[in-house]
Amino acid sequence: MKYFFVVANKAKDPEGSYTDRISSYLQQRGAAVSCLMNDRETAPIQAPEGVECVIVLGGDGTLLKAAGDLMEQEIPLLGVNLGTLGYLAEVEIGNIEQALDKLLCGAYTKEARMMLAGDVLYAGKRMGHKFALNDIVISRCGPLQILHFNIYVNGRFLNGYDADGIIVATPTGSTGYNMSAGGPIVEPGASLLLLTPICPHTLNTRSIILSPEDEVVIEIPEGREKTIQTVEASFDGTHKVTLQTGDKIVIRKASKTTEILKLNTESFLEILHKKMSAG
Repeated sequence: MKYFFVVANKAKDPEGSYTDRISSYLQQRGAAVSCLMNDRETAPIQAPEGVECVIVLGGDGTLLKAAGDLMEQEIPLLGVNLGTLGYLAEVEIGNIEQALDKLLCGAYTKEARMMLAGDVLYAGKRMGHKFALNDIVISRCGPLQILHFNIYVNGRFLNGYDADGIIVATPTGSTGYNMSAGGPIVEPGASLLLLTPICPHTLNTRSIILSPEDEVVIEIPEGREKTIQTVEASFDGTHKVTLQTGDKIVIRKASKTTEILKLNTESFLEILHKKMSAG
């Protein structure tokens, strides 16, 4: 690799010192580098033409935003952790020079990670189309109250849930909100859909694992006493869309994947064991 794009979380590298450190190291070894300081208010990330690798400085949240914004460009991502312990950003900043050397000499592997595509339907019309690497979460955005959801799979009614929300996650996202809500942990290279209710008000608290070819529709019906429900659909915790009674969101496997660069030889189970032991 000879052309790198460094995307840094501005809040975690406010002075740009880590960004400069990486850029200088790569340039001294003959590589070309472009840089971007990013925050939640920044417009969608766009990589320059010809970039071979995106180095994301921050944490899992920063990498998730980059994955959603850059999916169409199909550029592999490497996460560098500047925050708390995460599952996606595998490189620690203290080991960054060794990691960059591996990139420069081609000592890495690529993991294709499944993405989700979500279409928001207002009055039956598709009005939004967004992607997520981890999950799409539907939750309340108003007063504290129980929400009701109708779930359809491939056009057939699956179940109605009274809950605080619903998570549709990828295998990569299984260690995120899905895990916190009691859902199963899945090897990230797998291809499937995870459907997990958040604090369900029922004895049926089980997650449901679906085929990657399945289409999930979450419908927002009327609330109690025929009240209008207002909920929020969140794509990887960054892009958010408001839905009300009568609206739907259609979720399916995206046509493209995100490539995550791996530099170490530890398996997912070994990494999982370390993080669970640390907890």
